[in-house]
Amino acid sequence: MAYSFSLNTRLHKTITGLLVIWLCGCLLTTAVYAQRIQTAFDVKLLARGLNHPWGMAFLPDGKMLVTERAGRLRIVAPDGRISEPVSNVPAVYHEKQGGLLDVALDPDFTANRLIYLSYAEPVKTSDGTIASTAVARAELDGNSLKNLKVIFRQDPKTQGGQHFGSRLVFAPDGNLFITLGDRGNHMEEAQNTDNHIGTIIRIRPDGSVPDDNPFVNDKKAKPEIWSYGHRSVQGAAIHPKTGELWIHEHGPRGGDEINIPKPGKNYGWPHASYGMHYSMIPIKDEHAEQGYEEPIYYWTPSVAPSGMLFYTGGLFPGWRNSLFVGTLAGQHLIRLSVSENKVLSEEQLLKNTLRFRDVEQGPDGAIYLLTDEDDGKILKLVPAAN
Repeated sequence: MAYSFSLNTRLHKTITGLLVIWLCGCLLTTAVYAQRIQTAFDVKLLARGLNHPWGMAFLPDGKMLVTERAGRLRIVAPDGRISEPVSNVPAVYHEKQGGLLDVALDPDFTANRLIYLSYAEPVKTSDGTIASTAVARAELDGNSLKNLKVIFRQDPKTQGGQHFGSRLVFAPDGNLFITLGDRGNHMEEAQNTDNHIGTIIRIRPDGSVPDDNPFVNDKKAKPEIWSYGHRSVQGAAIHPKTGELWIHEHGPRGGDEINIPKPGKNYGWPHASYGMHYSMIPIKDEHAEQGYEEPIYYWTPSVAPSGMLFYTGGLFPGWRNSLFVGTLAGQHLIRLSVSENKVLSEEQLLKNTLRFRDVEQGPDGAIYLLTDEDDGKILKLVPAAN
């Protein structure tokens, strides 16, 4: 049986108003492949004028915290009004991919007002500025931060503006996962546990190390490490049923991966990948044969994933428990149907539109997107009006 795909989009280069995406029927790309699209949605422009927004977190009153990579933290009201920059944000290394990155609320935010920021932290040396990913926590007091404390610093700091990670996710047990990167020119260090390059970190909210971390008794390893052999992890989310951490990471030329990082396991970078180096030098795609963990899903060519969400809201019943991933190079939003630890199917939404840096679920059940551009926007996905 053949199906049709109807798409009516009013999408201008800078999105001057309401975007309406009518998705109905099915997408038929070849006679062999057809995918039914059952959910119709509208896309509303909530706010604009943000400079390369990177991460967002919703406050209990419906407002949201939004980071700008240049080093500014904003509070955005439900009607889209953007505050002046929040004061006392830590200084950042704003070069290439570096800057102010993710933001997360403490699980007990209503009682302690604590928020967490990940960022590229600079240090000046006689040879120039070096940097690494750091995480600070502070109390949000109106439009200011107070009692700021750095609870984690990636060791070592290095030169360069690539591959800082970095997402912040609280696990159901209250521990904090921090995703990092290999810092670009230091990829081989991702295979060594005596540093934090190319790792996933697990710490308590105060920065101390949980007693059950996999390397806590290894004197040669960094005790904060949960898993290693990662390239640059810019998406992370907790599975709503299993409570496990899921991540995605950038491949080189192809080979973007989804992994479910297990404690102490090695995910292969840079010795195993389904992509190849930018120099066109091939990389072995055999993971298990080399003693590494296989990804549960990957993209070749690269889509450059960023942001990750398990949808649990009520506005889109057909999407409940789907995994959403924003893409930068792909310029679309991905919806993945998953079962246990497997990806069953992929649907591409908002194709060939914008670079999507983050995707989050709001308290209203809507899906919110950040666009990565000078005139960065907050878009809101809601059920179609008709």
